[in-house]
Amino acid sequence: MSKILVIDDEKAIRNTLKDVLEYEKYEVDLAESGTAGIELFSGNSYDVVLCDIKMQKMDGIEVLQKLMDISSVTPVIMISGHGNIDTAVEAIKKGAYDFLEKPLDLNRLLITIRNAMDKSTLITQTQVLKSKVSKMYEIVGESDAIMKVKEMIDRVAPTEARILITGANGTGKELVAHQIHEKSSRAKGPFVEVNCAAIPSELIESELFGHEKGSFTSAVKQHIGKFEQANGGTLFLDEIGDMSLPAQSKVLRALQENRITRVGSDKDIQVNVRVITATNKNIRKEIESNNFREDLYHRLSVILIHVPSLNEREEDIPLLAEHFNSLICKEYGMSPKTIKKDAIKELQKITWTGNIREFRNVIERLIILSRDSISGADVIAYAGPVSGFSI
Repeated sequence: MSKILVIDDEKAIRNTLKDVLEYEKYEVDLAESGTAGIELFSGNSYDVVLCDIKMQKMDGIEVLQKLMDISSVTPVIMISGHGNIDTAVEAIKKGAYDFLEKPLDLNRLLITIRNAMDKSTLITQTQVLKSKVSKMYEIVGESDAIMKVKEMIDRVAPTEARILITGANGTGKELVAHQIHEKSSRAKGPFVEVNCAAIPSELIESELFGHEKGSFTSAVKQHIGKFEQANGGTLFLDEIGDMSLPAQSKVLRALQENRITRVGSDKDIQVNVRVITATNKNIRKEIESNNFREDLYHRLSVILIHVPSLNEREEDIPLLAEHFNSLICKEYGMSPKTIKKDAIKELQKITWTGNIREFRNVIERLIILSRDSISGADVIAYAGPVSGFSI
């Protein structure tokens, strides 16, 4: 049952609201003053608050601010008497969900409460989703090598600097990009990812900058490119070292002028995008081989972050093993398995050419194939590329 707090120093209004709302199957608490309302709000969970703007002992605006300090998620609907419209507008500016004039229209009151609850539910669901996303992109580890990466993320994320992330396949370059975005002022904006290696060279320009209908044979409708999709947020260009030279020229122009042109159009479009790139290649060697533009490299690499291989941070293997054990078992709807110390020692002996990606796969395999716990013998039997078991 949804719960509503009514704060009003007029007893008749409090009781009327209580009768109406309880008839509509809401649970209602009443407070005869701002102080009493704040105390109730601090100790209970409410779906909506109704608060009078003008009360004798404490102004409603002051009450609103204190409520918002406690919880900015719970919607507060202000009740305004005649002549208090300016105050009501001020309340909206300070975070109130809405205001209703006295005498109250009960139909409008109930509609406003329902709408406020819908918004509150949406906010809560969004926060839960964001929490899940943040957990998905968590960087696990406490080794010196990974702590340097985390420290660098914290230092550069609040800035607008362009960042080039380097490292071997499977080290977690994408996680670093997500962390930078989530800790930046653009966190509420989109995070758009492009795998440059997965897109044919003849399509990369259309993918990045979009195209107009009829600009080429298969362009049956207008397409909005990744730069426009990422407007106000972050564009992550993964495997930038595999981008064709013509596309590199277009990206350089976009970075220099903060504008792009769709394929088949001569109209410039302003974009506000932070570009983060990543590569597993040695870009310096690519420049020497004339496969990568040096001027673009300098535009992209204001900050360089190198993600270490798993073999460079083997002391993180116990934490990573427990992390993936918990995560994978949750996905399978089972309790996490015990990972024995000898299993950790065997895992630390392996040369992880596929890095974190390979490590996760091995932990998943061990969870599936081992019995109640994961032992060193299980690692020896199942962690190799060809598992030593038969059916």
